Amino acid sequence: MLDEVLKGEIQSAYRKVLDGLDLTPRYGQRLMIAEIARTLGGIEADDAGQRTSNEHVCVLEAGTGTGKTLAYLLAALPVAKARGKRLVLATATVALQEQVLHQDLPSLKAHSGLAFDYALAKGRGRYVCVARLDQAMDGGEDNPTLSLFEQALDSGGDDFQQLVQSLGEAYGNGRWAGDRDSWPEGIEDAHWRKLTVDHRQCTNRRCGHFGACAFFRARRDLDSAEVIVANHDLVLADLALGGGVVLPDPGDCIYVFDEGHHLPDKALNHFTHRFAVGFTLRWLGTLKKSLTELNQALAVQPTLARLLASLPPLFEALEPRLGEAFSLGHQIAGRPEGLGDGEDGAQHRFEMGRVPDALREQADGLVTLFAELSRTLESTADILRESLDPDKSTGLPKEQAEPWLPLVALLHGRALEAHALWQAFAETDPEGEPPRARWLTLERFGGDPELTFSASPVSAAHTLAKSLWGRCFGAVVTSATLTALGRFERLQERAGLANRYRYQSLPSPFDYSRAVLSVPREAADPSDREGHERAIVEFVEALGEDEAVLALFSSRAQLRAVERALSATTRERVLAQGRLPKRELVERHRAKIDKGEGSILFGLASFAEGIDLPGDYLTHVVITRLPFAVPDDPVGATLAEWIERQGGNPFMRISVPDASIKLVQACGRLIRKEADRGRITLLDRRVLTRRYGRALLDALPPFVREIDGQ
Repeated sequence: MLDEVLKGEIQSAYRKVLDGLDLTPRYGQRLMIAEIARTLGGIEADDAGQRTSNEHVCVLEAGTGTGKTLAYLLAALPVAKARGKRLVLATATVALQEQVLHQDLPSLKAHSGLAFDYALAKGRGRYVCVARLDQAMDGGEDNPTLSLFEQALDSGGDDFQQLVQSLGEAYGNGRWAGDRDSWPEGIEDAHWRKLTVDHRQCTNRRCGHFGACAFFRARRDLDSAEVIVANHDLVLADLALGGGVVLPDPGDCIYVFDEGHHLPDKALNHFTHRFAVGFTLRWLGTLKKSLTELNQALAVQPTLARLLASLPPLFEALEPRLGEAFSLGHQIAGRPEGLGDGEDGAQHRFEMGRVPDALREQADGLVTLFAELSRTLESTADILRESLDPDKSTGLPKEQAEPWLPLVALLHGRALEAHALWQAFAETDPEGEPPRARWLTLERFGGDPELTFSASPVSAAHTLAKSLWGRCFGAVVTSATLTALGRFERLQERAGLANRYRYQSLPSPFDYSRAVLSVPREAADPSDREGHERAIVEFVEALGEDEAVLALFSSRAQLRAVERALSATTRERVLAQGRLPKRELVERHRAKIDKGEGSILFGLASFAEGIDLPGDYLTHVVITRLPFAVPDDPVGATLAEWIERQGGNPFMRISVPDASIKLVQACGRLIRKEADRGRITLLDRRVLTRRYGRALLDALPPFVREIDGQ
């Protein structure tokens, strides 16, 4: 149970914030504070501060207007401080991260009476490597072979040199902190890759630029911060490295995952492996060409000489194997001659993730070869690192070792990823467990054919249960939409959340009777594509000239078809996604409403979440079609296939619950403030004619219903 001192501290801080910011207490917010405090405050721990109880996670659905950020900060921060833990706030979007960092935390610190420090955590790859920047400013002359290697991948040119000089001057005089996100202009990926390093390439304290390192300067701020603002990707990347590498150890953390419905998909992306054959052959070829220079620079050290001597036979074995995999992949995909004229790409998914025996044999051989290459490069990198340490003697001077470490470490990482992919293709999935999705992608890059092998688990549940929920001291998962069809089961299944954790849907502060949900007579069945498009066109044409409308489409093709079919007069009022950047479209929409003109935004799925148009900026949401996702991506299709083989119904188990979440999100665009009102129109008649329709409608907030035929 939460002790009385801590309870009093949270209540006092809440009162001070309400008074200081002149806020009205919200019922849902108070419930959220109580639930988080009860869960986190009730965690049992041993004398060393290690968690001993398993009811340490709470999952809270809290709609727009609840005041989630203030609630979880006020409840979790005092508990974290009392337990000697760090509070890690992880968001899914940059917009929310910036809001928490620049608005919510400063406001809480100023008004709550709570004393705390906070810092932003970013991955190493978001920061410039001062050593590489210094080398780039010198034109890469310290290491012509490394420079040549990178130019073979993509040449920077004059633009790169101008960028480098600007970055160097700004960092040197303190105008820039060294992170990519704070540079006033966008930096191309190809340019940034040359100026940053990963954890394998970084030499840490052995680096001559360690004292000026942008990443470690930021890390020093993290070490003293009680609150760390991160994102889902960084937390997952840290867990993939074993935890405690960039962020504190999970056992010392209380995590808050805001926008928590994104976490399962983010996790899946982290566990997906890819291998592009052509790209790999190119970097292996460049490494072969670099062997002479490598030997001249490093073979004075006997162990390095032996390691380098083992590489040519490896290349001789790898290159023909990769050529065979390239040909075999094209044959399996039914395109032995490659892509046809006019074809930009093609994909072949292996049914139930099962690859043919011939490909599994190739994978077995490649696993062995890439394991050997990984070991060789790892041993080489270890010796190069040791050579940078003045307290260790390897027989290789530091000035000879230092320029080569970034290259060797980079290739070690690529070899490890290749090994992981081929291992995924060589392994047989355990009986009774969901299979791994495996697929091939045929593409063209710069006119050259490319074949990419990919493998991914179909669910991140097991990994999240083991590496995140099982290891953290405590956690809060929250979002406006966590339930599907009014239940938490779908999220539990996807995120590996145990039944014993605490789950609650909090009441909304909004009066949903201020909005009307309409399924009009014009609503058509999308299976009749032409009839459905015609119905949408007729409905849009009949909209009032001064309305502020968001029309949501499930396909770009239908959006364009409807846009083309509109009269010229109506088309002038339409702002369609794809014509301009999203932010520009929203700004133009707001400007038109400010002038008293009507405006109709046409958007796809990304407009159904994250668009904030309160008050008069949005009075009518038109949902053209129920947001069913066709599981045609390899991961979704493999999962659906497996469920079907188990006797289940993938449509009812996956498609309907996921559509329910998306439909709630789409309807949630309308009511953003307590005084908002308006109309939601659903132009998909299946909500009335199919058996799942009632469940989808029942999961929506209690809008006033105007249902044709009911």
